[in-house]
Amino acid sequence: MSTRALVVDDDPANCELIKEVLHSVDIDSLALTHSGQAVTFLAREKFDAIFLDVNMPAPNGIELTRKIRSGGLNASTPIMVITGEDERALLAKAFEAGANFFLYKPVARHDILRLVRATTDSIEHEKRRFRRVKVSCNVVVQSGDTQLKGSTLDMSFGGMFVQVSGVLPVGAVAQVTLHVPSGPPLSLLARVLRVAGADSMGMQFESLTPAQAKGLQEFLLPVIAAKTV
Repeated sequence: MSTRALVVDDDPANCELIKEVLHSVDIDSLALTHSGQAVTFLAREKFDAIFLDVNMPAPNGIELTRKIRSGGLNASTPIMVITGEDERALLAKAFEAGANFFLYKPVARHDILRLVRATTDSIEHEKRRFRRVKVSCNVVVQSGDTQLKGSTLDMSFGGMFVQVSGVLPVGAVAQVTLHVPSGPPLSLLARVLRVAGADSMGMQFESLTPAQAKGLQEFLLPVIAAKTV
């Protein structure tokens, strides 16, 4: 599974430089110079790393960071903020919003490479968490008085795509029961991120307890290992 990054900077030269350096280390990237476009892509596409300029027309990098951390596909994706030397006071606000790392302007090739090397573990962890594998097990989705039954089409440590007897609205949170073949049923909370047709939904797991995370891992790790042999 290839690594994909999002780069958002209203300076086209910075965008091209970061994109070129990432490409040199086999990281594909989408580079945007209009921050408003980023909101759309972040809502529908999963990225393994995100580079955001702090000082942009609204939404600026801090506003985008807050939006990303509020939920959705990229809520835990590593975020690198780009800031000028005279904007150091903004770094505290950026980290408070949820940023993980930073780059100072003028952005230099060796600084980007150093940051990529330093964040490799975080990026790889995020990729593994969202690696989807085709796996089918019976599932029950309960939201209020609505109960939907069906099966999973694919799953990851971060969520699943299900085909069930109906759909819930995007943003709805439901209690999900997964009837895994390798042990007792797993009961988890999941939020609807997207709806496909009248019977399919993409859902993200939320607020997993250590026991729930362990149960999910015990089920999925053998499946992932078998798919990669």
